[in-house]
Amino acid sequence: MKIVVDFDKCNSNAVCQAAAPEVFEVREDNFLYILQENPAGELRAKVEAAVKGCPTKAISIED
Repeated sequence: MKIVVDFDKCNSNAVCQAAAPEVFEVREDNFLYILQENPAGELRAKVEAAVKGCPTKAISIED
């Protein structure tokens, strides 16, 4: 799986970080960073929770 973020939509509210801290991080500069663009399959449930929880729908998964 590949993480795709539309940074034009992203508000860096850290909902994704709360769901999948191994994959997403909002740093002190208030920007979202993808720590693992292609995370392992065992993180899929967490990434899906991040996608579902994103208030701006900025995150998607490509298989």
